[in-house]
Amino acid sequence: MTGMPPLRDLTVGPDPLALLDPLRRALDGSGPAVRPVLGAAAASHDQDHDAVVPEGLALVVATSGSSGAPKQTMLTADALTASADATHEVLGGPGRWLLALPVDHIAGVQVLVRSLRAGTTPVAMDATSGFRASDFRHAAQATLDGPGPAYTSLVPTQLGRVLRDPEATRTLARFHAVLVGGARTPPELAGSAAAAGVRLVRTYGMSETSGGCVYDGRPLPVTQVRLGEDGRVLLGGRTLASGYLGDPERTAAAFATHPDGSTWFRTDDLGRWTDDGRLEVLGRADSAILTGGHTVDPERVRAAVLDLTGAADALVVGLEDPEWGQVVGLLVSWTDPADALRLPALRDLLRARLAGHELPRVLRAVAGIPLTGLGKPDRTGAAALLADSETIERYTPVRHEEG
Repeated sequence: MTGMPPLRDLTVGPDPLALLDPLRRALDGSGPAVRPVLGAAAASHDQDHDAVVPEGLALVVATSGSSGAPKQTMLTADALTASADATHEVLGGPGRWLLALPVDHIAGVQVLVRSLRAGTTPVAMDATSGFRASDFRHAAQATLDGPGPAYTSLVPTQLGRVLRDPEATRTLARFHAVLVGGARTPPELAGSAAAAGVRLVRTYGMSETSGGCVYDGRPLPVTQVRLGEDGRVLLGGRTLASGYLGDPERTAAAFATHPDGSTWFRTDDLGRWTDDGRLEVLGRADSAILTGGHTVDPERVRAAVLDLTGAADALVVGLEDPEWGQVVGLLVSWTDPADALRLPALRDLLRARLAGHELPRVLRAVAGIPLTGLGKPDRTGAAALLADSETIERYTPVRHEEG
């Protein structure tokens, strides 16, 4: 279409399904690529509308920004539809979708793309007052009343809220499949879902892969996975993004073309192959905490905190320190604030599971763990909260305590 702008910002309003028709036209090439943005964000994008865009561009979507400034990810129609069709192939065929995620992020957009590919109209949950199990139950019933398989996609925080509501849990168990991703799903949460008869499919992916591309450790049919020499997870295949809009430097750093012509996205995650050939994601390479010459795995510390203290949730981050390089910081939320432990008592309890250098040195109790717009733990926000929190003497001599 001559004179058609290559990119159109669409403000996300109270009706997320307003994105359906522009997205449909972006996918079939009859309209410009779309970029769903929150109202206040649209003005900040004026400068990159003249950036060079790839052929077939259909969507520009921001990364979650859980560990830094969001990047504007460019996705073609082929990448988006390949992801949607492969998802339906793995799950058991096209069906009806319940939209419970924001459509300015890839996970929410993919619910719309899958619906378009299935020829169905998704049911959009009203989340104007936040995510509530009662609202989910109402929207889920409308989805389940239609023909064909019913699917939905949630983040772990949402799943936990549904599972705390017995009636909502029974409704969730009626879905043909429930995708959960965006953050690590705690084993106890997955176990509760399984015990309730929920077919949970744990997904791994990101904006740069058109959303989830590894389901329950198995790559989608259009996805390739390998591990770098440093243990980094590298992703390839048809669902890959074309880079970051107006940002050639970060594009070159993240996407590499190999001599055979294939392109691979270098994730920030470490992984390993299990004995049965599944990908196990071990955590973010850049979230590892380097303290006093030791490397601390934040997920190992978090698991110990949750297992030993009865806390509702926790987030472990590294904090800059002039003596140790970094120290272990811990945000922890309690179901009952009266159960909150002070730092010395918490450390004493954790000694049964953790080495001295793994013990938290900075602690703050919070009502809830800070999250990004998609429900991922906000590590940058957590570090800011911990900047003025309860600490131990940071320079404890090594002879008294390792690390």
